Amino acid sequence: MKSISAATGVAIDARSAGRVVDAKMPAGQPDNPVLLNSLGIKAMEAGDFAAAQVLLARAVAADPRAIPLWMNLAKAQRGGGDSEGERESLLSALKIDQTDFMALIRLAELHQRLGEDAQASARWSAALALAAHMPSRSAELEAVLANARGFVDHHMQRFADIIETQLAGARTAIDGRAKRRFDACLDRALGRRAIYHNVCDGLHYPFLPADEFFDRGHFPWLETLEAHTPDIRAEAETLLHGAGHGFTPYVEQAPGTPANKWTGLDRSADWSAYYLWKYGERMQGCRTCPATATALDLLPLADFPGRAPTAFFSVLAPHTRIPPHTGVSNTRAIGHLPLLVPPGCGFRVGGEVREWREGEAFVFDDTIEHEAWNDSDTPRVILIFDVWNPYLDPTERDLVRAFYDAADASGFNPDAGG
Repeated sequence: MKSISAATGVAIDARSAGRVVDAKMPAGQPDNPVLLNSLGIKAMEAGDFAAAQVLLARAVAADPRAIPLWMNLAKAQRGGGDSEGERESLLSALKIDQTDFMALIRLAELHQRLGEDAQASARWSAALALAAHMPSRSAELEAVLANARGFVDHHMQRFADIIETQLAGARTAIDGRAKRRFDACLDRALGRRAIYHNVCDGLHYPFLPADEFFDRGHFPWLETLEAHTPDIRAEAETLLHGAGHGFTPYVEQAPGTPANKWTGLDRSADWSAYYLWKYGERMQGCRTCPATATALDLLPLADFPGRAPTAFFSVLAPHTRIPPHTGVSNTRAIGHLPLLVPPGCGFRVGGEVREWREGEAFVFDDTIEHEAWNDSDTPRVILIFDVWNPYLDPTERDLVRAFYDAADASGFNPDAGG
């Protein structure tokens, strides 16, 4: 160690005299990466990037698993204008640890300097993903990350413009389900939306498409239901004008339930329901609202023993939000018939947001994350009802019914999570 200390002393003396010297290891001893790294840093500080590269190259050869040595070599190569050398050094660091934050940042900066926008965007995106999990970030790093976000957004917008221009003719030639599905694919590719999957608290039927809003073609009876909208709306309005008699809070948690996302709506009239069917039982509401009951009787409602159908008028009070959530089982689907929809209401299922339009029904998969809001000054009212998932054939529906029958007979509740 005495000879290494002596070599370090020589390097320090040389630096103070304005000179840079090579590191000479004592005869018979291997290169010492710590000393070589120290000398390389001092060479960079003196502006001698060529000497720094030689020293740091020897350091990484002596300890090729040390990421800091590769990072210092990359810095020396950057200072000396050796972009390809810098690239190789940074890639070598990432081969040791693909999540090394500074290596990602330096490589993103290199790609950006060289005009390699696609590669820069990918590396900046990786760095931003890592930064999101950092408990604290300096003001200097925040500035770097802000520039990174701006660069990624700008690059993705340029890419989107190119893609949309190139595909404009092809997209014009299609409509309906094909266009909606392709647009979702395109938005995912352009980073404009996420792809959501089924999250079932209860029975999860595998291999069914995770379709946020089902295509109307699956439900030829929707037009029949929509034709009854005036009579159904009139009955809902009569209930509302009767001081809300018969409406109950939709969210009713068991006493002692810990605070959660539903706490604000627990036993609250801000989201209330008037039931016509509830868990497969025909309610008093069918007698109070005969026109609505007649319309529902025309529909192929889901019929799970003791669980479905459920059908009710759903009232969302002014300035109320239903938090993002998922349903119980993807064997069923949920229909909405909008009845009273003031401006400022909205509904999101997965990555798609829709406005309710009075008299226009739709069906969605409630085991995909969804939320609703009413930002207006008046109540929003819709009719909600259960139908079968359209991708289940009649044989599968019979098997699901038999499963629930057997489960109930055994005392096992497969939907206990809901």
